[in-house]
Amino acid sequence: MKKITIILTIASFLFLTWTAFTPAQKSNQNIEENWENKVSPQLMGKALRGEALDFLVVLKKQSDVSAAKNFSTKAQRGNYVFQKLKQNAKSTQKNILNILNTAQVPHQAFSIINAVQVKGDLQLLKTLAQLPEVAQLTTNSSVKLEELPTQNPISNRDPEDIEWGIKMMNADVVWEKGYRGQNVIVGGQDTGYEWTHPAIINTYRGNTGSTPNHNYNWHDAIHEISLLHNDSIVLPTNNPCGLDVNYPCDDHSHGTHTMGTMVGEAPENQIGVAPAAQWIACRSMERGWGKPSTYMECFEWFMAPTDLENENPDPTKAPHVIANSWSCPTSEGCDSTNWHIMEMVVKNLKASGVVVVVSAGNSGSLGCGSVRAPAAMFEASFSVGATAANDSIAGFSSRGPVTVNGSGIRKPNVSAPGVAVRSCIRDGNYATWSGTSMAGPHVAGMVALMISANPNLAGHVDAIESI
Repeated sequence: MKKITIILTIASFLFLTWTAFTPAQKSNQNIEENWENKVSPQLMGKALRGEALDFLVVLKKQSDVSAAKNFSTKAQRGNYVFQKLKQNAKSTQKNILNILNTAQVPHQAFSIINAVQVKGDLQLLKTLAQLPEVAQLTTNSSVKLEELPTQNPISNRDPEDIEWGIKMMNADVVWEKGYRGQNVIVGGQDTGYEWTHPAIINTYRGNTGSTPNHNYNWHDAIHEISLLHNDSIVLPTNNPCGLDVNYPCDDHSHGTHTMGTMVGEAPENQIGVAPAAQWIACRSMERGWGKPSTYMECFEWFMAPTDLENENPDPTKAPHVIANSWSCPTSEGCDSTNWHIMEMVVKNLKASGVVVVVSAGNSGSLGCGSVRAPAAMFEASFSVGATAANDSIAGFSSRGPVTVNGSGIRKPNVSAPGVAVRSCIRDGNYATWSGTSMAGPHVAGMVALMISANPNLAGHVDAIESI
């Protein structure tokens, strides 16, 4: 009898102990048991191999900024979205940031999407994954800029000639009507920009005279360099710009070329679609290598540019349109487990009143369905394919529809000149390059012309894209 009584007593104790758990404690226990489900397969593989980890922690609570469309001006939309995203991040990231600060590990908090970039090991990964406020952890891999073979730089041309792409778009006809992009700000995130190049120095917003002002006009998201980028050794010491540069610098030429097509103008080089617009910029790639966190940092800066100390963000200084020529294919780790992260970033910037122009990609040889990588595959991105001077689609230009994620959406949204496009490059030179990277800037320049002709369009992204 005593034995039965003891067993019943123990059973009663265990039952009462279990029922005494609060719902939150039960939830935490379940999360602890299933924390692996929050970690992307690629990131988990790296962790189990004992590799040093660079990853993104995405929180569950994300802001709904769709109400921004109810505001009439770009400034109002930009401020609303910025403040709402900032407040959400501040209120939900406290616990994670306390853990990271206590552990003294490198990290960077974002607000354009409620996420934190972290460097750590398997144990830290597990600790963060067990937090109830965390939705997902995914890798933050480096990605190489997709490029096509370039032609040799060109030094001789007719000073009176206007580049063929500008004529094809009839931008020069718009110029004759007095609209050249005046009072419009164009942004670019790329390999950087040689702001002192004669073709773009006069259109740089930071060129205020004898003493340039780079505050709110330039941001460098390249803070470090991996020693190995797949097949080549890349060292910080041999980067032409260095790290955390406090003035616009281009370590590749790709960025300078795209900016020239948007706003470039010099006495003998009419290369820019909107030569009276001003530009600001962010370096998101180190000699062509970028990663989700560097792109996210630039997107966040464009929403509310900061001073050179990355302080005092001001959404009123945001550009009207930005051009993007990067991609993150499946082969580099961007897949169905993390596509939504960059898509939310694009959506939020668009909601703030900025047109997000994205090059469609150079995988046209694969045929239909070759628009298959962020950010060109997203509905919120305004994706651009490439055409040749005879108005035919370039063979390399990626095609839609988007099948990789099952959305079936039609991409690209438009196509523009992207074959043998002449523009400026580093060291004051010029070159003729091909790619959808050359087509996208034509469209960004077109947006600038539209807004200069009708300032009421500023911030109304859907209307601009529809036109």
